[in-house]
Amino acid sequence: MQNNQPLAGKVAIVTGAGRLRGIGRATAVALAEMGADVAVTGTGRDPSRYPEDEKQAGWRDIESTAEQVRQAGRRCLPLLADVSVSADVTRAMAAVLSEFGRVDILVNNAAMARGEDRVALTELSEELWRKVLDVKLTGSFLMTKAALPSMIAAGEGGSIVNISSIAGKRGSARTAAYNVSNFGIQGFTQSMAMELAPYNIRVNAVCPGLIGTSRMDSMFHSPEWEAKIRNTIPLKRAGTGEEVAGLIAWICSPQAAYMTGQSINLDGGVVMS
Repeated sequence: MQNNQPLAGKVAIVTGAGRLRGIGRATAVALAEMGADVAVTGTGRDPSRYPEDEKQAGWRDIESTAEQVRQAGRRCLPLLADVSVSADVTRAMAAVLSEFGRVDILVNNAAMARGEDRVALTELSEELWRKVLDVKLTGSFLMTKAALPSMIAAGEGGSIVNISSIAGKRGSARTAAYNVSNFGIQGFTQSMAMELAPYNIRVNAVCPGLIGTSRMDSMFHSPEWEAKIRNTIPLKRAGTGEEVAGLIAWICSPQAAYMTGQSINLDGGVVMS
């Protein structure tokens, strides 16, 4: 194994990896650059609703992410799957094992896009509440449960990274479903870290702050949010998907072999306690 390919021979799954400016896509590429073959999932977004930069680039969701992974010299399997649906998860995991024969790394990144859930609780529908929790929490549960039998049977350890948020560290108004789903990821991460430590399967969470992904486009072009960036983020800027992906890839590498059960903030200094 070359020093610049610490994940050579490993197989990773990254959920929610179809956006050009997204943590999932950046993570899939970062893991490939470290030597891993990668499977990526997405739900198949409507191309008419792509951001303008994706339209101009001729972006094709997870198919384009797969092309970038292959350009890094690794194999990639793109899979249409809704991680909150157990049948989709079962089918996707079977496809990964058929294609690659193993799973070593799972990155639970899929989440609902920021939007109609950011309202007062009295205005939040039960349907939307359940959907936010289903994608983030139930999706992480289903994907982890599906990956574990082969990971445990292989006897070679592994790494699971759950993508949370600093909204999983502290609450705020009009974000109840989002807060609850991300706080839940912290508990799920610690529970799994304790349960899987005997198998040398490490489980950690990454908690980004404001990251300049396409999900956040509606925020970045208003004076209110420009002021928020200046006044509440000590580093005075948003992060990038590539910065988050770099942390995720490092956590999955042998360099982080003694790390498990952690929830790491990557937020420009917003949450310091």
